[in-house]
Amino acid sequence: MDLITMEQLKEILKVRSDWCVSIFMPTHRVGQEIQQDPIRFKNLLSDVEDRLLAKGVRLPDVKEALKNPQRLLQSSIFWQHQSDGLAVFFTKDSFCFFRMPVKFVETLVITDRFHIKPILPILTNDGTFHILAISQNSLRFLEGTRYTVDEVDLGDTPGTLAEIFPDGFPKSQLQIHTGRAKPSGGGPRSAIFHADDPSDDIKEYMQKWFRIIDKTIVNLLSETKSPLVLAGVKNYFPLYKEINNYPYLMDEGIPGSPDEMKDEDLHKKGWAIVEPVFSKEREAASAKYQQLLGTGQTTSDVAEAVLAAHHGKIESIFIAVGVQVWGRFDPENLKVDVHETLQPGDEDLLDFIGIETLIKGGAVFAVPTEDIPDKALLAAVMRY
Repeated sequence: MDLITMEQLKEILKVRSDWCVSIFMPTHRVGQEIQQDPIRFKNLLSDVEDRLLAKGVRLPDVKEALKNPQRLLQSSIFWQHQSDGLAVFFTKDSFCFFRMPVKFVETLVITDRFHIKPILPILTNDGTFHILAISQNSLRFLEGTRYTVDEVDLGDTPGTLAEIFPDGFPKSQLQIHTGRAKPSGGGPRSAIFHADDPSDDIKEYMQKWFRIIDKTIVNLLSETKSPLVLAGVKNYFPLYKEINNYPYLMDEGIPGSPDEMKDEDLHKKGWAIVEPVFSKEREAASAKYQQLLGTGQTTSDVAEAVLAAHHGKIESIFIAVGVQVWGRFDPENLKVDVHETLQPGDEDLLDFIGIETLIKGGAVFAVPTEDIPDKALLAAVMRY
């Protein structure tokens, strides 16, 4: 899985071109369906070529822009390591992709900016959380939704407590026993350092390790409000909370050795902890919308919401996924035109509203239309 940060999102949103291609498609982790994913992607690239040629783009320019997506298509290793959905963004001068735990509806959008509304559920208040699973011998950072879980690469962050000890440190102070997990290729079981009840010296190095981990987590999640659940032996909880700088660390954690839990086990336990948080935020936003109806502090009108989002007035908004409302916004003259069908120069105004609200600190709940108050395409509460 590829973690997308708010900084990356802002860079994507800065891109403007005569044509920006945004592709979303469902993918598969295992099973026979894996073989169908590159075929689906190939068909989407064919559609891209047809649409660009219909727009009058020169064939050599189209072929040049398709080079990077074609490389993905031809990589068998890439298709063997998928999440639940794939998002691809490219122009003639730029290219990026993200494998995400979202089962996207197949979507192809070509306008003068990238279309990102399908990934809003990953970036918003509703449904994405993280699990930090720590044992002295391993470190896992997982990103989950209600239904999915993926491991996120922590880069150069030390993955074991032993990596923190300086050369010459008497590791004999740690209890060493034979681990339960046996290497897949057979042979002897690996020695495992055990520090569940650490001495003062070991505690000092554990806290050093935890500070490095905390810095990494804060950098990755700094512009999100994603709940973070700690998993580990109970003795680790107070040690980690003492050095923690991430404001959305949950009070409740997952006790026990993560080494004995699969990603799916941690996901199930983690979701049970965070689900009440998501439900409470969503229900509170919906109740406030209903309470303020008729006061002038709510709107379900697309044009009005565009202007409110532009000015940073939206406190919270429910917005429909899988639906586009085409139109144009002129920020200089504060003019919004809503069109029934896609016209040249149009963008998805729901996409614009969601992104502007998110960037300016509002809460965004990207949900199916039937879950929006009054079953509208959007339902916004204003700050004032």
